[in-house]
Amino acid sequence: MRRVLLTALALALAAGPAVMADAKVPTTDDEKIVYAIGLVLAKNLAPLGLSADDLALIEAGLTDGVMGRKPKVDLAIWGPKIQEFAQQRAAAAAEREKTAGAEFLAEEAAKPGAQKTESGLIYFEVEPGTGPSPKPTDRVRVNYKGTLRDGTVFDSSYDRGEPAEFPLDRVIRCWTEGLQKMKVGGKARLVCPADIAYGERGAPPTIGPNATLVFEVELLDILPEEKPAAAKAPSGTNTP
Repeated sequence: MRRVLLTALALALAAGPAVMADAKVPTTDDEKIVYAIGLVLAKNLAPLGLSADDLALIEAGLTDGVMGRKPKVDLAIWGPKIQEFAQQRAAAAAEREKTAGAEFLAEEAAKPGAQKTESGLIYFEVEPGTGPSPKPTDRVRVNYKGTLRDGTVFDSSYDRGEPAEFPLDRVIRCWTEGLQKMKVGGKARLVCPADIAYGERGAPPTIGPNATLVFEVELLDILPEEKPAAAKAPSGTNTP
């Protein structure tokens, strides 16, 4: 399968820069699949912070390799260096995100209505609720949209068309803290520093290391405590 995917991409790249520049919006199923291959590769390469020149070299190496052309470098020498290169690029990108995130947080904290807590959470009440506030161990039902600091949406219950339900002590600290400040029926905006979100590791491939996150949250309900299921008699099977 991997060979098929790379071959499909290489055939598109081998058409040359002129054809690629004039590429139309994919309309057929095959065109959409080939385009999707590019999106998948992009997600995997995104942490490297590649430039246009870097992408041109990747295009050349991919095309030469799949089409059986003579390589321009010795893979036995340069191949083992890829992991170290990727780690260095990823570390540099994480440091840039950390700096940009700090600037973004400072801007958000200066906005009217911002409430900054000791943890670094920046809380905005968008619409006050009239019901109770959840406790850290409560299970809640919410609608929400999560974005990166540039506005890129990485998750949304609105897009799925179904609210989410979860216990507050099993989510990122930003949510555990932020939702306790809300009341049922209310809406809020949570700006989450990486330290109380996904930290230095991120949540690949969508959320990178040191990413500052923004959530628009609507607290729909606090759910009743779930009762433990009744014990069942042994059935003689080893089901988990």
